[in-house]
Amino acid sequence: MPLLVQLVVLMFSVIVHEVAHGWVASLNGDNTAKAYGRVTLNPIPHIDLFGTIILPLVFLLSGSSMFIGWAKPVPINPAMFRNYKLGLITVSLAGPFSNIFLALIGSLSLYVLNSTGFVHTAFGASAYQLAFVLIFINIFLFVLNLIPIPPLDGSHVLKELLPYHLATKYVMFFSRPMAGLIVIIALLILLNSGLSVVLTVPISFLVKIFSGVSLS
Repeated sequence: MPLLVQLVVLMFSVIVHEVAHGWVASLNGDNTAKAYGRVTLNPIPHIDLFGTIILPLVFLLSGSSMFIGWAKPVPINPAMFRNYKLGLITVSLAGPFSNIFLALIGSLSLYVLNSTGFVHTAFGASAYQLAFVLIFINIFLFVLNLIPIPPLDGSHVLKELLPYHLATKYVMFFSRPMAGLIVIIALLILLNSGLSVVLTVPISFLVKIFSGVSLS
């Protein structure tokens, strides 16, 4: 599958991820994302110049076997949540689980293509590859975002689940400049080298479940 197509799938997936955050925030009583026009699949309001355009293009033009990117985070105001703790947890989890939803769509597509025999046509073969890319990218986003390192979604969930004194120490540790970002970049470098067990094991396991294809 051409890298450009993978890039489009990635951008679509991260936009759905951000829309899910905003939508669930509105369900919790905070309409900030709606007020800013961010609960929409229109890509324009979600574009982050660096994360959505520049960085992915750098990876694409460099011929890298992997790339990363992100959409502009949706604005939320937790003070508006009817239940602060529950609101933060559900809004944080909404993004990763929207990626699971997209992976399920990819899985269903593979099933239909295989069961109908359409996969054996030229168009069906391309559709199969696209569905697999949809599964892989969204499983990757799901696993990555659940890692409890700021600014990833898993960090907000963990902070709300920890006892207050531990949550305070956790926030203080990652308040150091670039601490979270450095750890995330290190994990991605290790993933590209096939050495990051934290990422490769759950990603491989889930991709196998959703697609039936083993990555090993």
